[in-house]
Amino acid sequence: MPQFHCYVSEAVAEVIRRRARARRLSVSQYLARLAEQDAAVGWPPGYFEHVIGGWKGDPLVRAPQGEYEARERL
Repeated sequence: MPQFHCYVSEAVAEVIRRRARARRLSVSQYLARLAEQDAAVGWPPGYFEHVIGGWKGDPLVRAPQGEYEARERL
């Protein structure tokens, strides 16, 4: 499996460590997941169920559109 190496500031490294720890992942696992998400093609798993199909409010209603405008003939 390929490995990548990069350099970041200490401040960025601390943020990465903290976020990895919060997700109970190693820094390597956390960064690998970020890279996989960024390189993913298509919709994420569950996207339509959680985002599009997740609306919990009142039904969406289209506002009145008015009448068509009269145009000059060409």
